[in-house]
Amino acid sequence: NRGMGWYHGVQMLEGRCPSASLDYIVEPWFLGGGAEGPGGPEFAEWAKDSTAKYGTTFGTSVADLPEPKQPRCVLISGRTADNPRLVTECIAAGCKTIILEKPGAPTVAELQQVKDEAAAAGVGVLMGYNKNVCKYVRKTREFAETVDGSHVTFVSNNAYENTPESLGECFERNAEGMLKNMAIHELALLVSFYDVTVENIESVTADKEFSSMQTLPGPSGKDFTDFDKIKFTIKTKTGKQVSVAADRCGGTDSFATVTDTKGEEVFRYYMPDDEDKATVQELQAKYPTAMPYFFTQDPDYVTVKERAAKFTATGEEAEGLATIAIAVETLRVAEYLTPTLMEQLK
Repeated sequence: NRGMGWYHGVQMLEGRCPSASLDYIVEPWFLGGGAEGPGGPEFAEWAKDSTAKYGTTFGTSVADLPEPKQPRCVLISGRTADNPRLVTECIAAGCKTIILEKPGAPTVAELQQVKDEAAAAGVGVLMGYNKNVCKYVRKTREFAETVDGSHVTFVSNNAYENTPESLGECFERNAEGMLKNMAIHELALLVSFYDVTVENIESVTADKEFSSMQTLPGPSGKDFTDFDKIKFTIKTKTGKQVSVAADRCGGTDSFATVTDTKGEEVFRYYMPDDEDKATVQELQAKYPTAMPYFFTQDPDYVTVKERAAKFTATGEEAEGLATIAIAVETLRVAEYLTPTLMEQLK
């Protein structure tokens, strides 16, 4: 239960997305080569219980799905490198809408190919950039509009242990790198709301005092170089400024701040806020071994799936959800920023 796909499934099975039902779960690893390895027996037990309780069918291949009897929406939450192949398989399986977890594909070229393939088939692709619909993002943007010359900083935290072993495992499992993984949500916000594109970036400046880059061995023994924390400010050619900070070991809360022209903080809003913290505590007690960030973003994951499901069923616009076009530009920005920031931190 460290995987995002599992938590998406839990939310669906619990009926929290009323516009859809979870009829099929495709899991080739834990039901195949990984069945006897770490997590395999636990997944098998969960699959057995879910089948008995909800009637959900588990399988190992999208190709085995029957023809859809109603509009089919699929959520792909697996390894980034597998996404292009899985999109092709889902299109062949009659899917009308695909929810694709970030960043969508390993490279810009591959994600552009996914976009073109889906468009040719008439299949809608929406992205799991849940922070686009987060309460703290909306409230921060609204407040910033009331302050002349305001500057917004989006802060993202994960709760990995600050040890070489923990970070090395993180670096290997998320080998695409922090800006294509953890901080990709913030980059999607910049593309969606702050006119950030590769062509429109005038400058990017790393905060060297905050930022850290390490080379660490993963469980395989291979070395991986990535940011364990990074902070930077982007200025656009159209006159906008915005900052992002991300810390793998910063805790469970994400937040955003607004500063005035003097650089003084005038607003801060957390995710979760006080209203949502009780829910987070309940979920932590219910699923004590799951990743903590699942719970802080719990309502937003529901919002993304429900709006995508309603779009699939009725054609109603999936308000606020990032399109694959936004995802392509977001990945372009990530590929541009990563070497630029790494060079600044050498």
